[in-house]
Amino acid sequence: MKNTYNYCIAALALLSVSACKSKSGKQAAAMPPTPVNVIEAKKADALYYDKYQGTVVALNNVELRSQVSGFITGIFFKEGTVVTKGTPLYEIDKRKYEAAYQQAQANLISAKANLSKAQKDIDRYDMLLKNDAVARQTVDQAAAAYETAKSQVAVAKAGVESAGTDLSYATIRAPFTGRIGISQVKLGAQVSPGTTLLNTISSGNPIGIDVVVNEQDINRFYKLQKAYTDTTFKLQLADGNIYNKTGKIFAIDRGVTDQSGSIKVRVEFANPNDELKDGMSGVLQVLNDNSGNRVQIPYKAITEQMGEFFVFISKDTVAEQRKVVLGPRIQANVVIMDGVQQGDKVITEGFQRLRDGGKITLGPPAGAAAQGKDGAKAGAQAK
Repeated sequence: MKNTYNYCIAALALLSVSACKSKSGKQAAAMPPTPVNVIEAKKADALYYDKYQGTVVALNNVELRSQVSGFITGIFFKEGTVVTKGTPLYEIDKRKYEAAYQQAQANLISAKANLSKAQKDIDRYDMLLKNDAVARQTVDQAAAAYETAKSQVAVAKAGVESAGTDLSYATIRAPFTGRIGISQVKLGAQVSPGTTLLNTISSGNPIGIDVVVNEQDINRFYKLQKAYTDTTFKLQLADGNIYNKTGKIFAIDRGVTDQSGSIKVRVEFANPNDELKDGMSGVLQVLNDNSGNRVQIPYKAITEQMGEFFVFISKDTVAEQRKVVLGPRIQANVVIMDGVQQGDKVITEGFQRLRDGGKITLGPPAGAAAQGKDGAKAGAQAK
């Protein structure tokens, strides 16, 4: 009886296993390939930039200070305007400097007269000495007087130059063509040499932008200094617009800062319309070395897993998952640095439920088809 019972249990178990296998086989056979849309990976020009925060600076910036003391008797410019090199800007009371200059000139005239007399004396004594009509000591004294007169003329000339310099300092002129700021002194103000700030003048065209880069990028910027193109440097203004002129490297600082391990780079931009002002902020865009003819695919084809990026490639009826290295985004596309070759068929829709090696068929995914039907139905109802 027990044996008959055991045989019945075994038969039922075999029937159950067979039924399960048959059912799972039917389900596996019923799983259709996943419909997907694909696009061919193509190469295209990809220009993309690294960004550095920077500050606009004048290439030449000078504080105007007086080199002589006195009272301001003239201001000859309009504040905030461009002044040309050599233009008179300020005048300091020059009466005492004119008097000193005239006195120095008079001293020079007197010294020259004494020199002329000494020259005549020595010529006369030399003639008498040839005839033994004068003592040798007298001739030597005349020669010494002549040398003294020569030195007095030299001193008088130096005095004229010094007085003339002081007189010229009484009129302060623009050292170069640039924009002058708001005056720090008014008419009648007393100024002291070297201490009183009168104004500041800055060059405006060309103008520079200073950025700080890591020491790892130094060699890159030295290469860009030797060879650059019109697309190497661009400037993004504070309002987000791109400045309509391109730049070139003006200077790279002499050394790396110990504390931060960085170095300052100054890039020069033409500024004919005075759009860039000293002190403005901006973003310097530097052409990336990897720019060029690169493989690009739609960004929507990318999936991310644990910080890594993947795409699915169509291999006939099978989906192959590949790890990719992304470059920058360019509008709706993304540059692929590694992982996809030109001509590969990249799955752009329908990959959400795919796994590596999954079966696929070309056609609109179910969601896209449903959206298309709904859109057509809505259009028919609208008509």
